[in-house]
Amino acid sequence: MTKEELIALARSAALKAYAPYSGFSVGCAIESVDGEIVTGANMENACYRLGLCAEQSALTTAQHTFGVDKVARIAVAGGDGSGSELKGEQAVTPCGGCRQAILEASHLSGRNIEIFAASGDGKACEVLRIRDIIPHGFGPEALRDAE
Repeated sequence: MTKEELIALARSAALKAYAPYSGFSVGCAIESVDGEIVTGANMENACYRLGLCAEQSALTTAQHTFGVDKVARIAVAGGDGSGSELKGEQAVTPCGGCRQAILEASHLSGRNIEIFAASGDGKACEVLRIRDIIPHGFGPEALRDAE
């Protein structure tokens, strides 16, 4: 699957977001090392802290489908999803909590997971690696002293 195809899937997933409070729809598409694809979208809640990010949604589906240890690449796109097409010119990167969740998958897999952070319209894209955007992240090895 090409980078553009994975981004298109993330943009399409964003149109399924439930974002009545912020109006900001985010979609995520995850590709496994075997080429399987899962998607997710953000789900807001009137009790704001109970909302769910697109990346967390997709990572949960990935765990159930093929295991987060097989995550190879992730595409994230966000913007105005109120119409039939996702809009927005600014590349959307994962929030801090989602970076931590992606880092967990990275630690489990041993791969520095590639992230395509795309704009709503799909025209802008930053290519990132999880260990570059959270270089001193807390992972499973940090818990060794608990054993």
